[in-house]
Amino acid sequence: MTTRDHIQDLADFIAASPSSYHAAHEAGRRLEAAGFSRLDEAAGWPARGKHFVIRDGAVIAWVVPEGATATTGFNILGAHTDSPSFKLKPKPTTSRYGWLQAGVEVYGGPLLNSWLDRELQLAGRLVDVDGNEALVATGPLLRFPQLAIHLDRGVNDTGLKLDKQQHMNPVWGQGSAQDADLLGLLAGHAGVDAARIGGYDIMVADTQPGAVFGANDEFFAAGRMDNLTSVHAGLVALIGGAGAGGVIPVLAAFDHEELGSASRSGACGPLLEDVLTRVSDGLGASVSDRRRAFANSFCVSADAGHAVHPNYADRHDPANLPVLGGGPLLKINANQRYATDAPGAAIWARLAAMAGAPYQEFVSNNDVPCGSTIGPLTATRLGIRTVDVGVPLLSMHSARELCGVDDPYHLARIIGTFFRTAV
Repeated sequence: MTTRDHIQDLADFIAASPSSYHAAHEAGRRLEAAGFSRLDEAAGWPARGKHFVIRDGAVIAWVVPEGATATTGFNILGAHTDSPSFKLKPKPTTSRYGWLQAGVEVYGGPLLNSWLDRELQLAGRLVDVDGNEALVATGPLLRFPQLAIHLDRGVNDTGLKLDKQQHMNPVWGQGSAQDADLLGLLAGHAGVDAARIGGYDIMVADTQPGAVFGANDEFFAAGRMDNLTSVHAGLVALIGGAGAGGVIPVLAAFDHEELGSASRSGACGPLLEDVLTRVSDGLGASVSDRRRAFANSFCVSADAGHAVHPNYADRHDPANLPVLGGGPLLKINANQRYATDAPGAAIWARLAAMAGAPYQEFVSNNDVPCGSTIGPLTATRLGIRTVDVGVPLLSMHSARELCGVDDPYHLARIIGTFFRTAV
């Protein structure tokens, strides 16, 4: 796969993944097409082979090669399927002054202004009273319309101030709430009976396709690159022939990272440990064997990071200024907001050299605290050495983010090497 092939495939993956549930489904579809089998968590599992499980909006996939033993290490690529956005509230159909609006709750930490004046969709899952799930995506349906400058003359001087409750109510039609039913519309799109809907997890998502642009086609813009760039890189690497290097490669794409990961499908939950335990059980491992396997394991926590912004360079560390096209970031933080340490950094450097791919170091400006990732959570929960990496972006948490065309490909190449290499 070339750089251009990879970026187009990433664009297709993002388009097919407007919600975490769609991302897990699309990952499963691609894995099954590549010969992986989906396993039921309530059933027995085969000891070897290529398999995956989906739990809500999370997916974990792995390959157990024929030569694996009870103490074979796991090489884990951790990522997340969710992105900052808005989630549909209960009683979502509202109306004011002849406008139909959707009641939504802010999900995570989106850049609110970036969602204004875009054609948006609703996407996620509907669950009927019998527990049957149906994915749904409406296509262009909603819009957060901005107030005209004629009615807010000072906005360019004083800045735009958005109240999350008052101003972030998208319009989706005209009429009265008594005569409209947003859930009924969603049910129609999904082909299910609206009267039998028992619950739903529905997100707002952008509808604009990913695009390559720039003087030399060096930029790529799309929604949800934080963190579908990492999920896609791990998926491509795992499908591309992992499992031949004396390790058990694992793709762990969790949900709810943007909320702190505390859920049954998040990195704070037991999902990854459950899977690793069951895989090692299948190999006849004792508790001691499993701990030896964990000691032989390594985790790459892949989440998007920050490229230097040309108009706000003072927000970055002056000696560490990552650029688009310079390769994925190795993310470092003295306070362990990222899990990278010296041995882990050395392993990453070796993997990048083996893959023939560049990488860059990232550290925050001391006056601008950084966020965190699933890396420290995974390292704490399992005791597996972990490094934090990711594709550099501009406009992180915007409805539409920006990366360099080459960087997702470089990340996938390094992860492909990682999945074939005992570290």
